[in-house]
Amino acid sequence: MMAEKKPAKATDKKANRRGAARLAAVQALYQMDIAGAGINDIFAEFESHWLGNEVEGDKYLPAEAAFFRDVVSGVVRDQARLDPLIDDALQKGWPLKRIDAILRAVLRAGSYELEHRRDVPGRVVVSEYVDVAHAFVEKDETGMVNAVLDQIARQFRADEFARG
Repeated sequence: MMAEKKPAKATDKKANRRGAARLAAVQALYQMDIAGAGINDIFAEFESHWLGNEVEGDKYLPAEAAFFRDVVSGVVRDQARLDPLIDDALQKGWPLKRIDAILRAVLRAGSYELEHRRDVPGRVVVSEYVDVAHAFVEKDETGMVNAVLDQIARQFRADEFARG
């Protein structure tokens, strides 16, 4: 009897491209926050220089450009509504404006995706943005990202989180 050959999962490749898009989206949002760069300049820069290219000797994974654009433009469009939700989920005395800019970008992107990207399970969204945060901050800060996004996920996706 021959061993069954498992087909390569197309979703693995898509997941990696989405993960790269999330990382790029957080970096773009960070740059917009810190440098005041406009969304069109950010799209042009990231799509021509970062997504799937080599920068300073590091090869960046190809990112799903449409997903990248959706997250960045969605955060920009909805930020005035997302920020108070994030503020409410943060510990009292630590408003969003006191959080590091990179963590603001992670929380905004994760919150946007939890609300608008129903094609991605909520627990996956939370886990993915905790992983993105790991690239930039210490473990205790990633715990805060997990707690805040989990609380926001339970607001936007109570049905998913009630099941287990």
